[in-house]
Amino acid sequence: MNRRDALTRVGLLLGGSIIGAEAFLSGCKASSSKAAGFSAENIALLDEVGETIIPTTPDSPGAKAAQIGEFMKTIVNDCYTENQQKTFTEGIDQLKKACKDKYKKDFVSLSPAEKTEFLTALDKEAKDYVNTEDYKKKKAAFDQQQDDWVKAEEAKKNFGASHLKESFPPHYFSMIKQLTLWGYFTSKPGATQALRYMETPGKFDGAYPYKKGDKAWAL
Repeated sequence: MNRRDALTRVGLLLGGSIIGAEAFLSGCKASSSKAAGFSAENIALLDEVGETIIPTTPDSPGAKAAQIGEFMKTIVNDCYTENQQKTFTEGIDQLKKACKDKYKKDFVSLSPAEKTEFLTALDKEAKDYVNTEDYKKKKAAFDQQQDDWVKAEEAKKNFGASHLKESFPPHYFSMIKQLTLWGYFTSKPGATQALRYMETPGKFDGAYPYKKGDKAWAL
């Protein structure tokens, strides 16, 4: 699976654009990368969050088997802009605080039912957040700033500026969810066990037999 296919698959699952996609496709490292938010404790936390989003089942391993915390660290450090990195790393602290406030204990100490309940609430919060007037105003101002920068660069004959235009960060949990799906379905366990995998596909067969419940192909 190539880079563009990987992003297309996740984009279809989430129904939107993927933060860090442009940098990932270009294979470039972010100009200002920070690893401060990725302690061993935080990577373990992200593994647990990812495992709750995509849990282990009798048929396939969960996100933890794909080392999803390490994947998030790599993408955030190498492909996110400084502004996106800040939103993500501060989001880890916000997640910890919200969990402590609600359950009086850390996320990793919650029961499976509590973890699901907590992340379901965060997912709703993330979806509601992008529809608030405050978010819309901040995003509009940020997008205008980026458009003005691109126009200024193009006036200097820098026609590659449009590819470097930043996306305004969504809610931090949306970023975590994106990275969980992206990392899992492009990992070896995700592509070969959660999906049906054919290393060397044959010719296209539009009438290939399909039964309800069959796994999608990892092509």
